[in-house]
This record gives sequence, C-alpha cells and structure tokens, in this order.
Amino acid sequence: MKVLRSSFCFVCVAAVATLMPSTVRGDNDDDRKNASERLQEAGTVLHDITNAGDKGIPEDLLRDAHCAVVVPSLKKGAFIVSAKYGRGFVSCRRAGGWSAPAAIRIEGGGVGFQIGGSETELVLLVMNEKGAQKLMQSEFTVGAEGEVAAGPLGRNASAQTDGKFRAEILSWSRSRGVFGGVSLQAATLREDKDENFALYGKKLTTKEVVESSMPAPAAASKLIAELKAH
Repeated sequence: MKVLRSSFCFVCVAAVATLMPSTVRGDNDDDRKNASERLQEAGTVLHDITNAGDKGIPEDLLRDAHCAVVVPSLKKGAFIVSAKYGRGFVSCRRAGGWSAPAAIRIEGGGVGFQIGGSETELVLLVMNEKGAQKLMQSEFTVGAEGEVAAGPLGRNASAQTDGKFRAEILSWSRSRGVFGGVSLQAATLREDKDENFALYGKKLTTKEVVESSMPAPAAASKLIAELKAH
C-alpha cells in the first residue's frame, strides 16, 4: 500500500513539474525579454477575444470590470493526474485609466483519467471590489476563496439576467488543444515576484504594482490600449 501511495505521489509531482517553465525548476529563463514577450502576447489575446463580435466578451462587462487578468497560455496536461500552469498579468482601474500590469501565476491540479494536453488563452474579469481585493493577496484559491463563473459571449450582456453575473469573477477561454475547455476550480492564483522583477527591476507584489502610480513598461502598450478602449 505504501509503495502504491508513493508511486501516485510521484506521478502527481511529475505531472505538475512537466508543465512548469524552467524558471520554476531553477534555470535562468525569466529574463526581461521573455517577460516582455509574454506581456505583448497578453495584449494580443485580449484584442482577439474582445474583438470577436458575437463570440467575444460583451463590451458592457469589460466596461464595468474592476480588474482584468490575461493569461496568454494556460497549459493543461494529463496522464492519470491532471495539472494546470500559466503565467499572466493583472491590471485594475484607477483614477485616469488602468494600472501598470502585475504578473501572476495560475497553478492547479486534480485527479482524472485523461491522457493529453492543451494550451488555452484565458481572460478573467473581476466584477467587484471584493474580488479585486482577493487579487491583491499573495494567493487565493478559486472555489475556496473566490467564485469564478463562465462569462457570456456576445456584444452586450446587459439584457441577460443569469445568476452567474453575480459572480465576483467571470472567465473566458479559447482553447487551441485537444480539450474542449478549462476549469479553474481549485486552481490557485499567485503573485509572480520573479516576473515583476524582470519587468520592473524589483520583486514587487501584485498590490505594490497595481496600487502604485508607476508607468507601465513599453511591452504593455497594447494591453493597456485594449483596456482603455472599453
């Protein structure tokens, strides 16, 4: 029994480790160039999802959002044990516009019986102040400390009255792999001080970036422009 338990734990660790970038495993891959490229890609992802017409994010929801989280590549793999890992950015409204983006990580796993993998582009809109404050924490677990509901598609959501619009956070995804969607239940959102260091030269927390008046890096120009457009 102990042998089986040890083997299962080894598979769990291996499943998550294969998804994590080399920086997490100790390699020096988290330089400014890679962080800037991810940030530029986040702007492209938001542009694509918000300009997809009837298949995109309703404009009124983006207009009313307190914060936006964009993860250009949420990786999901499975071999008996499923796991998720992604790096992205969060920006929140402030007087006169949107804040400089702070880096975040999404991590999570669960038990299943699937073999395969996928990459998903993910956008989260934080719809109230309570949800925004949770993003300022060093980490919080979806489903345990915050509610995330699948967001609607279309040009306008004001006429829809489904209860999910009372959720603190709404999510949209565009999958490019074999899985048909992504579940964030039990996933954990964490601040990414290493990525912030690559962008700002200091290991800043999410709160320190978002609530400051520091200018956004040049690589964030497309992301900020897309947010300001709504």
